[in-house]
Amino acid sequence: MKNIGIDVKLPEKECTDVNCPFHGHLTVRGQIIVGTVVSNKMNKSIVVRKESKELIKKYERYATKFSKYHAHLPDCIDVKPGDKVKIAECRKLAKTISFVVIEKVD
Repeated sequence: MKNIGIDVKLPEKECTDVNCPFHGHLTVRGQIIVGTVVSNKMNKSIVVRKESKELIKKYERYATKFSKYHAHLPDCIDVKPGDKVKIAECRKLAKTISFVVIEKVD
């Protein structure tokens, strides 16, 4: 198991996934995003939804905005819809996937 340079809990399981940042050859860099898992129906991939609040000055109210990210899910991390996860940016793995799950947040 290698150090990925980010302070996260290491997964307990071993995996043979080449695109795992802990057990494979994938490097992570750039953004780190915390969001909620919306779907895990893809093969080794999930959809993560990030929520942010934006102030509308005219009405002195906050509007909630959502962003969806597709992320690769290594075999050593188990998540299901509704779980909070931390994803990190990596190289492009597919047309829409440029993030990888690095931790399940409690």
